[in-house]
Amino acid sequence: MYDEANGGHGMPEVWLTLVGIGEDGVDGLSAAARTLLSQAQYVVGGARHLALAESLVQGETLVWPFPFKNGVDAVLVRRGTPVVVLASGDPFFYGVGATLARHVAPEEMLCLPAPSSMSLACARLGWAMQDCRIVSLCGRNLRRIMPLLQPNARLLVLCADEHSPAQVAAWLTETGFGRTRCYGLEALGGPDERQYTFEAQNGVPVAPGPLTLLALKVVPDSRACSLSRTSGLPDSCFEHDGQMTKREVRAVTLSFLAPRAGELLWDVGGGSGSVGIEWMLADPSCRTITLEPVPERAARIARNALHLGVPDLQIVEARAPQGFKNLERPDAIFIGGGGSRPGVLEEAWEALKPGGRLVANAIAIETEMRLMQAVQEWGGTLTRLAVSRMEGVGQMHGFRPSMTVTQWVVWKADTPL
Repeated sequence: MYDEANGGHGMPEVWLTLVGIGEDGVDGLSAAARTLLSQAQYVVGGARHLALAESLVQGETLVWPFPFKNGVDAVLVRRGTPVVVLASGDPFFYGVGATLARHVAPEEMLCLPAPSSMSLACARLGWAMQDCRIVSLCGRNLRRIMPLLQPNARLLVLCADEHSPAQVAAWLTETGFGRTRCYGLEALGGPDERQYTFEAQNGVPVAPGPLTLLALKVVPDSRACSLSRTSGLPDSCFEHDGQMTKREVRAVTLSFLAPRAGELLWDVGGGSGSVGIEWMLADPSCRTITLEPVPERAARIARNALHLGVPDLQIVEARAPQGFKNLERPDAIFIGGGGSRPGVLEEAWEALKPGGRLVANAIAIETEMRLMQAVQEWGGTLTRLAVSRMEGVGQMHGFRPSMTVTQWVVWKADTPL
């Protein structure tokens, strides 16, 4: 194997060891981990980790500084000398392992994990770990839990601090999940381990500690509050001023946008943000950049995204096509407004990745005419969507038609995958 750091010859030597340490400290470490830790010339970790390993550490120590990057740099400048980085449990589970792996080749690194807090929590509760959904609140908004609140779901929540359990319980109660069964598990695996249980609506019965994991069991009768796993949420889920892609048309639109894990959508003319939000709900790794030039609507999109559990939706307050500048190239584009504006379709098509999908909806005749031209330029299909909803007519009922939507769908690849 070619290795530039070693002059192109042979395998690099292991110099960096990641040691997972639990609340039981050095007593829980393997013989190999103990030896490497005692021989390390440089040991890096949180203050708590270093205190747990103090009896074995003989080399120089560093408590992770702020900003975190400074600590990574301090590790990298010692490349080639024995360095140990301490982490909680499994270093590659919401830990420092992934960060260091971006800078250090696997051949230069050895990882000796300990049981993660998730493994210990499942062992205590008798839950199958593969059946649980995991979310971290460390530096993340708790509302990202919302899409995971499905009937009978089991969630494992890594708390940011001692305030997280009360915040989660209050939010669950506020959003209609007050009967969710909560299990607080603190300092798992150590001498100070503690467990307690409560219903969210009753509040946390104790003063939680800083090392808390919260396990949630969603009760079956929360079904009416849970978000559907398919596209086409009720219009009432979104705050809007009437400028939104309605439920039936939205469901069809998203089926043609065909979200796949890890992909990026440009939602052009966001309105209420409904399409971009449901794109992100399709998979936790899906991302959306919404272009919305009206500040009031941009603020409304942010509120909708937060309420529905996708707070990371990115909003650009700009009009297309000017707002396309410097944006990451998308895998899919939805144009819900402004399709007739000069340059919008042209620049969107140019930005779209090969194999990407573009869907544009039109109500105005002028935009429809532009989409007909687009079919001649780039291909694709045109479909007219007509929806009628039953309404009261005096003491009787009738169907009132909504405005017809003309939809252009095109793939940049010859054949959709």
